[in-house]
Amino acid sequence: MDYETPQFFRVMQYANQADRDVVDMVSGSPDWEPPESLREGLVEYARGEPEQFQYPPSVGLTDLREEIAGRRGVDREQVIITNGAGEANHLAMSAGFERFPGSEILLVDPTYPYYAGRASLLGADTRYVPASGDGVPDTETVRECVREETSVIVVNSPNNPLGVTYGEETKAALVDIAETYDALLVSDEVYDHFDYSGSFTSALAFDSPNRVVTNSFSKSLAITGWRVGYAVFPDRQGPRGDLFEDARTRHMLTTVTGSRPAQAAVLHALRETGPAYYEGVRERLRDRITVFTDALDEVGATYTDPEGAFYVMARFPAFPGTFESVELLVDEAGVAGMPGEAFGESRSDWIRFALVSPRVETAADRLAGFL
Repeated sequence: MDYETPQFFRVMQYANQADRDVVDMVSGSPDWEPPESLREGLVEYARGEPEQFQYPPSVGLTDLREEIAGRRGVDREQVIITNGAGEANHLAMSAGFERFPGSEILLVDPTYPYYAGRASLLGADTRYVPASGDGVPDTETVRECVREETSVIVVNSPNNPLGVTYGEETKAALVDIAETYDALLVSDEVYDHFDYSGSFTSALAFDSPNRVVTNSFSKSLAITGWRVGYAVFPDRQGPRGDLFEDARTRHMLTTVTGSRPAQAAVLHALRETGPAYYEGVRERLRDRITVFTDALDEVGATYTDPEGAFYVMARFPAFPGTFESVELLVDEAGVAGMPGEAFGESRSDWIRFALVSPRVETAADRLAGFL
């Protein structure tokens, strides 16, 4: 697969040019309201003094870093505020590839295409560990695949595209593998608020100089356009304190800093938004998952039943997960999904659907009628 070409844009562009109404189930952009406290925070910021409109610290607003550190049980000095989880992952992968021995980045297949695209951008050799039947990587298989050439291991839980969640045992083993083979584990946890199984465990539960955790507020606060994410690096006074310094320098030279109003509003929202908001969103998504998977049952599809995130991968009889199939769904059914082949080889005959649309029931009916 050509991971350097923007595959999501290709499908979205095709759907936008269609001669009919199309339900967009391609991108992971939430369709629900952000918490009201987020808007309040932005208004409050807009009324501030002019000096508050200038550069924030390159690593992010101190109070926001403090808030995140308190929630994640780490020291503030380990946290860098980034332009979304995308930059957080890039900084972590870049630092790991530069500072750890080896020329290889290991990914779990199927993988979110941007991980592979970043590995290619860094000039890394890329290897893939196929996910097991339930979608969670078998840690013994991972251990067998890691070798001296492996510098970075990237995982994502709750997972895009499979919707699976890695539990405590899996995360502990992955951290141990990274330490054993002197590699860096980059754990992308951007969907941590969308865990329906109760089994999600953060890699931060394991104190290690060989892991970086990335996250953002794009999904949890429904603000993908605001670009506020973060990365948590190992203890700066420990054996891998150089990772933070490497990432900070790269961040500063690339972007200088992040958006101050966005950071200020997110800080206000974190302080003022209670658990009811997040539970309400999860309940909305549980309902959509039920509606969509019931329709898949009707057409005899095999599918992943999400434990987390908001994606369903489905395999339809005699209907492969290719770009051509996805384009046919757009033309004939009015539903746009992502082909499995965009995520790797192990689920290349599947199609991924993002349930972040109020028209999930319409999409389900259209798929059932067409298939």
